[in-house]
Amino acid sequence: MLLVRGYGGGTALTGTVFERGEEPPTYKGAPDEDAPYVWVCDAFYEVESGGTAMELEEREIRIAFESPMPRGFETRTQALEAADDHIKTQFARIGVDPKSIEIEVVPTDPA
Repeated sequence: MLLVRGYGGGTALTGTVFERGEEPPTYKGAPDEDAPYVWVCDAFYEVESGGTAMELEEREIRIAFESPMPRGFETRTQALEAADDHIKTQFARIGVDPKSIEIEVVPTDPA
């Protein structure tokens, strides 16, 4: 299992790449196929009211979350590229320049 974490705007977002042989979570929308790599991460966007307050670049914004959309991939490289793109897109949705996002990949021991 790989944690893919993006840093930007004074906050971070982390998603998970489940690798070959690991069991990703199952729920509505999970890939039906037996993909060797599965990327799972929250999606969110800024809202005027409601949602959850968070501090971003020294200002408070409100965000609402969407259901995670797991995606299956045939290769680790494809999964990591999708993770990078997803994280940068989420930051862009709340006004953080995607070019300023720092991404790290952290291997974990699922046991």
